[in-house]
Amino acid sequence: MITVSPDGKIMVRRCLVTLRPFRLFVLGIGFFSLCFLMTSLGGQLSARRPGDSPFTIRTEVTGGLESRGVLRKMSDLLELMLKRMDALARLENRSELHRAAGHGLSAPDRLPPGAGLMERIQAIAQNVSDIAVKVDQILRHSLLLHSKVSEGRRDQCEAPSDPKFPDCSGKVEWMRARWTSDPCYAFFGVDGTECSFLIYLSEVEWFCPPLPWRNRTATQMAPKALPKVQAVFQSNLSHLLELMGSGKESLIFMKKRTRQLTAQWAMAAQRLARKLGGVPRDQKQILVHIGFLTEESGDVFSPRVLKGGPLGEMVQWADILAALYVLGHGLRITVSLKELQSNLGVPPGRGNCPLTVPLPFDLIYTDYHGLQQMKQHMGLSFRKYRCRIRVIDTFGTEPAYNHEEYATLHGYRTNWGYWHLNPRQFMTMFPHTPDNSFMGFVSEELSEAEKQLIKGGKANNMAVVYGKETSIWKLQGKEKVLGILSRYMEVHGTVYYESQRPPEVPAFVKNHGLLPQPEFQQLLRKAKLFVGFGFPYEGPAPLEAIANGCVFLQSRFSPPHSSLNHEFFRGKPTSREVFSQHPYAESFIGKPHVWTVDYNNSEEFEAAIKAIMRSQVDPYLPYEYTCEGMLERIHAYIQHQDFCAAPGPAPPGAQAPQSPFVLAPNATHLEWARNSSLAPGAWPPAHSLRAWLAAAGRACTDACLDRGLVCEPSFFPFLNSQDAFQKLQVPCDSAESGMNHLYPALALPGRECFLQKEPLLFSCAGASTKHRRLCPCRDFRKGQVALCQDCL
Repeated sequence: MITVSPDGKIMVRRCLVTLRPFRLFVLGIGFFSLCFLMTSLGGQLSARRPGDSPFTIRTEVTGGLESRGVLRKMSDLLELMLKRMDALARLENRSELHRAAGHGLSAPDRLPPGAGLMERIQAIAQNVSDIAVKVDQILRHSLLLHSKVSEGRRDQCEAPSDPKFPDCSGKVEWMRARWTSDPCYAFFGVDGTECSFLIYLSEVEWFCPPLPWRNRTATQMAPKALPKVQAVFQSNLSHLLELMGSGKESLIFMKKRTRQLTAQWAMAAQRLARKLGGVPRDQKQILVHIGFLTEESGDVFSPRVLKGGPLGEMVQWADILAALYVLGHGLRITVSLKELQSNLGVPPGRGNCPLTVPLPFDLIYTDYHGLQQMKQHMGLSFRKYRCRIRVIDTFGTEPAYNHEEYATLHGYRTNWGYWHLNPRQFMTMFPHTPDNSFMGFVSEELSEAEKQLIKGGKANNMAVVYGKETSIWKLQGKEKVLGILSRYMEVHGTVYYESQRPPEVPAFVKNHGLLPQPEFQQLLRKAKLFVGFGFPYEGPAPLEAIANGCVFLQSRFSPPHSSLNHEFFRGKPTSREVFSQHPYAESFIGKPHVWTVDYNNSEEFEAAIKAIMRSQVDPYLPYEYTCEGMLERIHAYIQHQDFCAAPGPAPPGAQAPQSPFVLAPNATHLEWARNSSLAPGAWPPAHSLRAWLAAAGRACTDACLDRGLVCEPSFFPFLNSQDAFQKLQVPCDSAESGMNHLYPALALPGRECFLQKEPLLFSCAGASTKHRRLCPCRDFRKGQVALCQDCL
C-alpha cells in the first residue's frame, strides 16, 4: 500500500501540474475504462430501443455469464495497468529527484510526486470495482427475471405444429443452420435466437403463424392505399425522353425513334380517346426494367447499334415506352441493376429476403434478363409479386416450357423457360401463339398524299436486300438467287463497313453502308422489291418495307425450321415450326404484298420476279402495327388482364347446374348458349367462344385458323369437362384428369377422354397423332388479332 504525506494535496496538485503527460494519460485511462464498460456491457445486456437513454439497462438480459466474464477481464486489465503505472511512476520520480537536487530544493519539496498519481489510479480502480459489483447484482436480478419470462414463453418460441403452416418447422431448422448466410436476415432483426427466427418467419416471411405475445399493431397496419388517379392521354413526349436517360447508344437510338414518331403517337391518342368515349381509366404505376441493356447482362446490343446489329428489340422497347406514356400511366425506367434494387426496395444482402416495403408498382415490364435479375434480388417477394410482371419475349414461350415440373419431366426445359407464369404474361413481337399476349411494335403510317407520292416515284427495276450484317450474305445459295435477281433489277444493299467494301457483297450490288432510319426509309420508297435471304427471322424491316410500298419476297422453308433442325431455335422455349422467314407476313398479309417462294427452284424464283415487276401495290400497314392499334391493344391488356386476382378454373370434371354450351345448328362445334349467363370477370367475353374437336395431329392454333378464328386459351377452363365432349356427340367411355399440354383431348384409338389437371398447361400449341384436341376459338377484330369483336 502506498502512503501519502499530510501534505498530499499539495503534492498531487504539483504532480498533476508537473507531470502533464501523466495527467492526460490518467484522463484517457478513465475515459477508456468508462467506454469499455458501457460498450461491453451494452452489447451483452440488450439491444437499445430507439429513444432509450444510452445509460438505461433493460431487464431482458441474455448472456449474463458473458457479462460477468467481461467484468473479470476489465478487473485484470486494471490490475495490469496499476503495475505498469507503478513502474512508470518510480522511473519518473527518480528523474524528478535528480532534477530537484540539481536545483537545491528543500526536503519537503522532494517528496515523491507519483504518490498522488497512484492514489488517483487506485480511486479509479476502486470505483470500477464498485460498479462491477453493482452490475453483477443487476445481472443476477435480471437473469432471474429473464428465466421467469422465458419459462412463460418457452412454448411460444418453439415451431408450432399448425396444419395451416406445414413448412414452419422446416424453415426454422433452415434458419438455425443458415441464418448467417445472408446479411439481410440480420437486417430484419434475426440474431440467432428461436424467437427471432419465428418473428422473422411469421412477420417478414409467411411460413409460420403470428406469435400471440407479439405486439402486432405495427405489422398489422397496412399502408394507406393512395387515392386513385385517372389516366389522361399524353401528347408531349419530352418528359418521357428525360425518363429514358442517356449514355448508351441503344438509348440514343430509342430516343431518336420516339422523337420521329411523336406526331403519330399524338394523333393516335386523339383517335383512341374518341373511340373510348371518355370511359374512366385508372392510372397505373409501372416499372419498366430493360434487363438486356444492363451491364450485368453484358449489354451486347449497345456496342452494335452503330455497326448494323439487330435493332428489333430496341424498336419494340421504344414503342412500348411510348405507348405506356401516351396512355397516361406513371412510368419509372431502369437500365441498371442498382436502379432496379432501389426502385423495388431490395434489402441489403444477397437477395434471399423479401422486399422491405410493399411493391409500389401495379405492373412491371421487363425481359428474360430482367426476370432473372428480379428473381435473384427479390427473394420470396418474387413469388408474391410475379403476377404483376409482363415479360417482353421476342419469340414466345409455350406452356409446356413454362411449367417447371412438367418441362423437367418431359424434356421441355430450356435456358429460357420454366418460370411458372401465366403464359399470357409473356408478350411477343408477333402473334406467334395465342398462348402468349401479342405486344408488337409500330411502323410509320403514311398519309394518303404520301402514299400517292410514293406510288409515282417507284422504280420498277430496283430491289433492296434485307440484311445489314455480312453474315447474312454468306448464306448458302444466295449467289444463284442474286444472279437471277441482277438480270432483272438493280440490286442495292445496306451492309455495314468501316473502311473497305465487304468482300461478301458481290460487285454488282450497290452498297449504301449502314443508313440512318430516315435515309433507309427513303431508299425503300424508291425500291420496288425488298428481298429476304431467310435470316433474320421475323424482324420489323419487312413491315416497314411493305408500309413504304415495297413487295416483300422471302424463302419458303422445306422442311420447316425449328429447334430440331436449326441452331437458332435451339434452346428457345417453343416447339413452333417456321415455314418462312416471316410467318406473320405470309399468313396475315400475303399476296400481292408478300411472296413466299422456294429459292432452290430457280424457275419459281424467276417467275416471281417477273410477276412482281408487272404488279402495282399500294403501301400497306396492318392496323395492329399502327400507333393507334398498339395503343388500343395495350389499353385493353392493362384494363382487363389481371393475373393476381383472377379466379381459378373449376376443378376438372365439375359440371355447372346448367351447361353453358349448345351444339351449333350444323352440328360441327359448340357455341355459348344465348340463355346462359356470362362468366363473371371473363375476358375475352365468354359469348365469343366457339369450340371444335380438332383432327388428329392438329394443334388448336391451326384448327382455329382453318375456320378463320384464333385459339383463345382463357376459354379452356369452360371446356375442361366431360359435358363438353358429350355436347359434341363424343361419348367418353372414361374421363381422367392428368398433366399434359394437349388436354382436354380425346385419345386415339378408343373413346377415352382426358381433362386438364394443371391450369398453367392449357395450351393452344402442341399436337399429337394420338389425340384429337378440344379447342376453344374466338373471333377477332379486323386488323387486330389480339382482340375479339367485343374486347375493347
